[in-house]
Amino acid sequence: MKRLLRPLCLLACCGFTAAVGAESLAPAINWVAPLFTKDNFRSMTARGARASFPSNNQVEVVNLDLTVFSGDAAAHVETIIRAPAATFLPRENLARGETGVRVLRDDLEASGDHWSYNHAQKKVSLTGRVRIVFNAEFTNLLK
Repeated sequence: MKRLLRPLCLLACCGFTAAVGAESLAPAINWVAPLFTKDNFRSMTARGARASFPSNNQVEVVNLDLTVFSGDAAAHVETIIRAPAATFLPRENLARGETGVRVLRDDLEASGDHWSYNHAQKKVSLTGRVRIVFNAEFTNLLK
């Protein structure tokens, strides 16, 4: 039963849905969880070196790598989020961390010490030693 529950719980945590009985599961090692929209387009791929389940609404991840896609036929990569450690809170649709994060997009690269990612809003919040590099042209900025 545990062998079946671990992948289901991991997929549930990465899909930001609640999992039942997660606290009794062994950690998942070197995992990958692709997620799709209702129309079967790629929404997100989550990867990690290790995921542990201290409670039903908390998943601790080591070496998190989230790739967020456009969710349509183009399957364009919108955002990549990399962090050495993260906590998923499935009921809140939230991932967060205190040990730093790197956010990559076509138009910017950002990093910070304290961060959160709201999957429903596709919103990243950064605090603490934030650094942002824009890879876009600013026209009439000093006008």
